[in-house]
Amino acid sequence: MDITMQELLQATIDEGGSDLHIRAYMPPELRVHGELLPLADEALSEEDTYRLCKEISTEKQMEEVERNGGADFALAHPDGTRFRVSVFKERKRYGMVLRQIPSKLLTMEQLGLPPVVKELLFKPRGLILVTGPTGSGKSTTLASMLDVINHERGVHIITIEDPIEFYHNSAKSLITQREVGDDVPSFAEAIRRALRQDPDVILVGEMRDLETIGAAITAAETGHLVFGTLHTTGAAETVDRIVDAFPTNQQEQVRTQLAAGLQAVISQILLPKLDENGEVHGRIAAFEIMTSTDAIRSRIRDNKTNMIKSDLQTGAKFGMMTLDACLLDHYKNGYISYEELITKSQDPDSVVQKLKEEMGA
Repeated sequence: MDITMQELLQATIDEGGSDLHIRAYMPPELRVHGELLPLADEALSEEDTYRLCKEISTEKQMEEVERNGGADFALAHPDGTRFRVSVFKERKRYGMVLRQIPSKLLTMEQLGLPPVVKELLFKPRGLILVTGPTGSGKSTTLASMLDVINHERGVHIITIEDPIEFYHNSAKSLITQREVGDDVPSFAEAIRRALRQDPDVILVGEMRDLETIGAAITAAETGHLVFGTLHTTGAAETVDRIVDAFPTNQQEQVRTQLAAGLQAVISQILLPKLDENGEVHGRIAAFEIMTSTDAIRSRIRDNKTNMIKSDLQTGAKFGMMTLDACLLDHYKNGYISYEELITKSQDPDSVVQKLKEEMGA
C-alpha cells in the first residue's frame, strides 16, 4: 500500500481522530468519537507496517522494539500537533498506535470538573490521584489542573512523564518537565531526585510499580503536593490497589500514610457525547470524586474501604460525587444515551430505580 506516515497523521488530524492504528493485514484505522473506522479499503502488508514504523522511529527506538517488544515516544507533526506513539511487535510483525494529544488545553470547566477540584489545587501538600482506564482522559485532566496552578500560584512544578504529552510554558510558576528514558532512568529515581530540586508540586505520570508508589507517598508526606495516575476505576478500588501493591507486613503502615496524606481521588471514564439531535458528536467525561474527610480517613486506616461508597453518596457537601450520580446527570441533560447510562453505571438497578422515582415525582 503506497501511503506515508505524514499522510496518515494528516488524515488523523483532519478527521479529528483520537487514535490511529497501524496493523499488518488490516487497513489503517482511526478512532473517532470512540469508534474504530477504516481509513482505506486496502490492507497494509507486513512490509508496509515495518516501513511506516521505521519512518517515524529512531534507530534506538527500533532497537528497543526488537529488544523489549515495544517502544513509547512522543512525535510532533509539522503543524505542531503532537502524538504519543507506541510501536510494538505482535505475532512477530510490527504494529503501532498513535494517540493525538490535544494541542489546546481545555479548562477545568470545559472538562466538567466541579469547583471542589480547583480548591484541591491550592493544598500545600498531599496526594491527589486521577484514575481511570487507558484512554479515559487522565492526562488531559491533569494538564488542565497543572495549568491552573501554573497561572495562579508562584510555585515550582516538576512533571515526570513517559513520554511528555503536554508542554507547559512557565507562567506564574516555574515548570520543569522530565521525560523518563531521556532525562531520567525511571519514575522512582526521578521522584527521589526531584526532592532535591526544591519542588512544591510533583506530577508522577504513572504510578506503575511499588517503588514509584512508595516514592510518591513519601514525597506527599514530606510537604509536597503530588499528583499521580493509576489505571483503576473508583476511589475504594484505588486505595485497595495501592495498599495491595505492598508486602503484607507493610500494608498497615501504608494505610496509615494514605489516611494522612491522600487529599482526593478523581476517577473518570469517557463516553460518546450526544448532540441536540441525538447523534454522537465528541466525547464527555463522567467523574467519581472522593475528597479526604475524617470519615474517609478512618475508613482507609481501619481497612474498611468497602464503606467508602456510602460516604461518597452522602458526601455532597464536601464536593463528593459518585460515578452513577454523574452519569444520571449526563443522561437527564441529554448528553449520553440510556444504553451508556446502564452499561457504565456501577449499580444499574439503583440507577433505574432512581430514574423511575424522579419520573413518577
